[in-house]
Amino acid sequence: MSFKNKVAIVTGAGQGIGFEICKILAAKGATVILNDIDADLANKAEILINENNSDQCLAMVGDSSDLSFINKMVETAVERYGRLDIVIANAGITLYGDFFTYTKESFSKVMDVNLGGSFFLAQAAAKQMKQQENGGAILFTSSVVGHQALKSLAAYAMTKAALEMLAKNLVIELSPYKINVNTVAPGATLTERTMEEADYERVWSDITPMGRPAYVADIANTALFLVSDEAKHITGQSLIVDGGWTSVSALPNGIK
Repeated sequence: MSFKNKVAIVTGAGQGIGFEICKILAAKGATVILNDIDADLANKAEILINENNSDQCLAMVGDSSDLSFINKMVETAVERYGRLDIVIANAGITLYGDFFTYTKESFSKVMDVNLGGSFFLAQAAAKQMKQQENGGAILFTSSVVGHQALKSLAAYAMTKAALEMLAKNLVIELSPYKINVNTVAPGATLTERTMEEADYERVWSDITPMGRPAYVADIANTALFLVSDEAKHITGQSLIVDGGWTSVSALPNGIK
């Protein structure tokens, strides 16, 4: 897959899956706007990617659920690089909580970031892609919990299932403009955040049929295929990357 002369926006990309996506995109020729709400993470990520890729990465620090900032990212892509070809709405937050005590504040935050940010980034990007008249690719990051229930994740899980339905619905809206829209649904993945959890790798290795959790490259390579020219006839789909976990739905000890 080559992304030479492509311009991409990736949100939630200061570390983990989003960072890996940006790193590979740049290595394959794309110019990437890398977004994260954490300035330190975003700026360090930009430096790391540009060390090997001739200033092909631009960090933009901001809240991916804020409409004015969403529009600013799209405007920056066009003003600096002349176009926008790929958008990956990867930013999301997980706020665990018992259903009976889950707060309105937590619910609203999860909805704003996971759904609102993804919806309005896709909207702003699609407007630009429509105007360019040569198509584009949009990808949402879902999760296996959009397919398999896990305790204390009701709000988060419903946003992930909703993103998959959003991708299906946007097929109607975007296909006439040669814009394809899909979803990648990662399972347990080794990232900076998950590695802080005690026994995360061991537990998920034990219950994943392929014998290990995903690496960030597993998810990133899948994501890049779905936004590549090789996947232009794939749209409205969700691809689960979980080493077979949802096929058996084994739960870690202590989770029911």
